[in-house]
Amino acid sequence: MKEIRFLIFFFLIILPFQNLKSEIIILSACNDKQDEFLKNEYIFNLDELIMTRNYVYKEKTYQKYRLTDLSVKKSNTYVRNIYVEDEKILTLKHGYPKFYTQILFEKGKKDIFMKTVLNDEEGISKISTCEKIEKFEKES
Repeated sequence: MKEIRFLIFFFLIILPFQNLKSEIIILSACNDKQDEFLKNEYIFNLDELIMTRNYVYKEKTYQKYRLTDLSVKKSNTYVRNIYVEDEKILTLKHGYPKFYTQILFEKGKKDIFMKTVLNDEEGISKISTCEKIEKFEKES
């Protein structure tokens, strides 16, 4: 009987006062070195370890990619799993163990990098700069 009272007490009193926090970072108005966008933003949910990228190509860029790939859409959203290492945010490795790429972000910085690894030789190149960084602490 005491166990049941304790469980009722726990569920009714303690759980409602627990706050769940998650950190959300939004990088928006990101320009790209080779493509032009009407919208290009990255949203990081560091609690769920998910990155969402939303973008809309400008007409010229859209037509350039449409020539070689009919499946290209003018606007698109994709979701990638991420992980945090020190103050860096990385997407999961894309490719093979000896050759892979990752998108690399540094917390609080506006630059976006592409990390390429070939036979343990690492290369990092800047691919974009964002104009705006917003950071939110989401409580529920």
